[in-house]
Amino acid sequence: MEHLHGTGVALITPFKEDFSVDVAGLQRVVGHSINGGVDYLVVLGTTAETATLTSVEKQLVIQTVIKTNAGRLPLVLGVGGNNTMLVVEELKSIDLSEFVAILSVSPYYNKPTQEGIYQHFKAISNASPKPIIIYNVPGRTGSNMTAATTIRLAKDFNNIVAIKEACGDMNQITEILKGKPSDFLLISGDDITALPTVLAGGVGVISVIGQGLPAEFSKMIQLGLDKEIGDAYEIHHSLEEGMNLIFEEGNPAGIKSIFEILGVCKAIVRLPLVEASVGLKSKISRFVNALTPISAS
Repeated sequence: MEHLHGTGVALITPFKEDFSVDVAGLQRVVGHSINGGVDYLVVLGTTAETATLTSVEKQLVIQTVIKTNAGRLPLVLGVGGNNTMLVVEELKSIDLSEFVAILSVSPYYNKPTQEGIYQHFKAISNASPKPIIIYNVPGRTGSNMTAATTIRLAKDFNNIVAIKEACGDMNQITEILKGKPSDFLLISGDDITALPTVLAGGVGVISVIGQGLPAEFSKMIQLGLDKEIGDAYEIHHSLEEGMNLIFEEGNPAGIKSIFEILGVCKAIVRLPLVEASVGLKSKISRFVNALTPISAS
């Protein structure tokens, strides 16, 4: 699964003024990420506001990304939810031929026990024709998938190949790294801890800010993988303010503000989300304009 090493990005879904999907904007977002040097693209993750998209719109997003990517980078598809049976049915019916893996979030809102989380992913493992990246993001789901549960899943199911870990707890990350099978991948799901995770033994990141600033973020991660620690942290420190700002009023309002500043697409989000405030947009604009650009390598 070497195509999951490095910098993946959780693509946004741009919207027009009437809140319809902005296909041209999405094409520009994909092109911006690819040209900036990212390693793979994640389609219909939570950053894509997938919960607000209709089934028709989801297919439009998928086909737009596939066509724009044109085989240049590996693609990962978000397929998850808090109704296990529906996730299983979706895996059985959806065309996954263009994707190298699926990304499946730990069940949200229900707040299952660790055994419930294990059984959820067991059912998904049994149904999925593609390798699975499990996704732990307790800040969104309301429950934490422990290191012990992650390691148990990694050992029990060959097609569960990686975790996108967004717990923000380096102790938990270290525990996974110590106990996991050697071929199981730990991918950071948190921009601010991505570099420390890579330096600890992770293989990369699925990033939010990386799609807006792909050259800078990808370079930082590659330097981290190469153990060029000083140079990697120099970039990390230059990006740190932005990594904090884009989540100040929720995701993806912040990253969409970056894209608006760059002229890629509008900052429009769908309810119940709202656009970043004028004050936050001003701070993000100052950060982006002060950043010294890095050329994609």
